[in-house]
Amino acid sequence: MSNIVRDSDVVELTGPPFFNFGEKVRAKRTIRNDGTYAGKEIGDILAKKGEVGYVVSIGTFLQQFYIYGVEFLESGNRVGMKRKELDPIVPRDELDDLPLPGSVP
Repeated sequence: MSNIVRDSDVVELTGPPFFNFGEKVRAKRTIRNDGTYAGKEIGDILAKKGEVGYVVSIGTFLQQFYIYGVEFLESGNRVGMKRKELDPIVPRDELDDLPLPGSVP
């Protein structure tokens, strides 16, 4: 029997991903290897709280959550993270105000 615990009853997959490919993000907390990161010992730090990285892939987990593959600059690690573990560098209200490429303001 599996001990996987779902975080909530919310299914993120009913909408689009929160983050986009190439988006700059920050880790909300320190992330340690739970045994699923090859080449590192269990408990090794993969990303420090506040470390900045870029979304390089978007997948899913348990048919419920988006998992964002984030390439962190300082550590050089690529870590799969949930939305609740990340903050956008550019606040969302500022993203809506940015001009589209090729448009004249």
